[in-house]
Amino acid sequence: MRWLVGWSSTATGPAAKGESHNVLPVGAHLLWGDPDPLWAVGDWRPDEVRVVQADPETRLAVFGVCGATDDQLRVGLFAARGGALRHLTAWPGSYTVVVQVGRRLTVTGDLAGARPVFHTPWAGGTAYATAALPLADLVEAALDVGHLAALLACPDAPEALGAGTPYEGVRRIPPGHALVLRGGSCDITSFEPAASLAVAAPQLAPDQAVDGVREALVEAVRARLAVARHAPDPEGRDGLDPGPVPGMGPAERRAARGGPAPGIGADLSGGSASGTLALLAAGLPGRPGSLNGRGERLLAVTFNDLVTHSGQMYREAELERARSIAENPRLRHVVVAAGEEALPYADLESGPLTDEPGPSLITAARHRRRLLAGSADHFVGQGARQVLDAHPARLADLLMDRRRRHLLRPVTALAKADGPSAQSVLVPFTVYRAARKLARTPYGDGVAETARRLLERQFADEPVTGGAVNASLAALTWCRPGPAARWLTGEALAEVSVRLSEAATRSPAVGRPGERRARAALTRQAADHRVLEQAAEVRNQRLHAPFLDNQVVLACRALPDTLRVQPGARASVLRAVLSGAGVRDLPPGWGATSHATHAAAVRAGLRGAVGDLVQLFDAPLLADAGLVEARVVRKALRSAAEGAVLPLDGLAELVSTELWLRRLLARRGTCWTGTSAPRQRAVAGGVVPRASL
Repeated sequence: MRWLVGWSSTATGPAAKGESHNVLPVGAHLLWGDPDPLWAVGDWRPDEVRVVQADPETRLAVFGVCGATDDQLRVGLFAARGGALRHLTAWPGSYTVVVQVGRRLTVTGDLAGARPVFHTPWAGGTAYATAALPLADLVEAALDVGHLAALLACPDAPEALGAGTPYEGVRRIPPGHALVLRGGSCDITSFEPAASLAVAAPQLAPDQAVDGVREALVEAVRARLAVARHAPDPEGRDGLDPGPVPGMGPAERRAARGGPAPGIGADLSGGSASGTLALLAAGLPGRPGSLNGRGERLLAVTFNDLVTHSGQMYREAELERARSIAENPRLRHVVVAAGEEALPYADLESGPLTDEPGPSLITAARHRRRLLAGSADHFVGQGARQVLDAHPARLADLLMDRRRRHLLRPVTALAKADGPSAQSVLVPFTVYRAARKLARTPYGDGVAETARRLLERQFADEPVTGGAVNASLAALTWCRPGPAARWLTGEALAEVSVRLSEAATRSPAVGRPGERRARAALTRQAADHRVLEQAAEVRNQRLHAPFLDNQVVLACRALPDTLRVQPGARASVLRAVLSGAGVRDLPPGWGATSHATHAAAVRAGLRGAVGDLVQLFDAPLLADAGLVEARVVRKALRSAAEGAVLPLDGLAELVSTELWLRRLLARRGTCWTGTSAPRQRAVAGGVVPRASL
């Protein structure tokens, strides 16, 4: 795991300098010193940490992949010195910027939330970092059980989660904001463009908006291709390559040692998002690839699940599309076949500790198997669905804009999504009525209604069968309970209900319901991607998710709602992106979406691991914290394994949170060293007892 950490102190002078050096992060590289030091911690590559300095008290550090030149960084530094922050977030790539102007420090987050910034009061000032656990260690924070309850009850509701983290006293800045520190005091300011309250912002024409998405995606991919290539350590993890092994080639021996291949790679699942990134990376001038077949080729990795038989038709169609795309001479195709050892819930005992819990913990071993066959720099398509697709609540946005005729095609597509039935003729009217109700419901009333439902345990209308109509109807709200809420205790639900009630009365609505729900869904996806990066981390490998970049998120937000809500909008936008980049020959069925294969794999993994999962909840830490009753969760796990219709996503969240708690409390050591370092690690005292709720 890589992170940066520093602090802003109220003290000045030589005494402060001597005292601050008594607390140091373990394995850190100092970028600048007292009185407001900054460190880079972890296995950062040399080109991932860049520092530009105008004078001894004015400097800028950028962490991650940034497409800006040194001259552009200097221009951004001078702009930030005058208070302009948008220049620091407009460059291609995924990065975090820290600017120091005298005693003023500015730390920028990102729009999606994939690169969060955390802060906490410490030693009379404020400490900040891009990971929450080091700050929790620094202040010896206890576990925030109320935040864990909110994370399980309403995972995609900012009103319930707020700015908290699983650690008491450690706060997160919201996406699209920056942390400004002056002499130890902190302030949070937005760097997003402010919308006028008097006049609605003019929407771009569809063609112009799609051109903007294409330019942003091409620049995001080009920023990754422009950096220096990093070959993995030839010694790997277990020593030198043993040489020829019967039945194993160099790639198999490398995968057995646990290291990626050198160069650039990408997921190639046959879907539109990963396929777009693979074709863009392979087709742009320069590396990878060159004319006449000479030079580096992009390594395209396809995962083939050999165990699940449900959804086999969709899986075979995806494999066929992936093979067709991989016929490009600039691609080198690798198919990773996996059996029961790569199902969800497999190998839960050997995972690393992540900064925060997330549903990706149950599929980390599955993803790591695929990533081991990838390259040192590997593209993934995560985030495409959230930035390009229309959240169902956007139907209410159209009604608020008096664009009723644009609802015809999406509601008609919903009526056909679940197949013909006696009720399909009523679906358009039902969806329209739900969208109209949401458009007429004030924000405070919508959040208060969710708080009431949590208190009364009303989860009957939550979709558990995965039907498109039921899922869309349930999403047509300002806020709603999550799939794991039905298994929480009354005390935990009451705690979350209080949070929602306070949010409903404290702050007015910001934006329209569809826009707000879409941003919350993107934030949740970005947080889960960050957990996946840490849980499935492969040594010497970097995952790149261009759809979560600031530039791409802004370009996708400019897409008109009337274009988003059309059936197949994501595939059509990405098809236009590829066409503008010179790629027009796509396989039949390209852009088809299906969750059948994933749902089948989750159910098969749950069925195979139900014994271990039931044992995991014999004496769960979640029950010690008063969040669940062990008996209820064990019964739900057995019922789901036997085929009962239950929300599998909710069970995955419960299991992943329990796993994270066990790894957190079982870890050894701390993130800090020195004579003044904290004597205990974070939550060293154990889980907060039930009475604290």
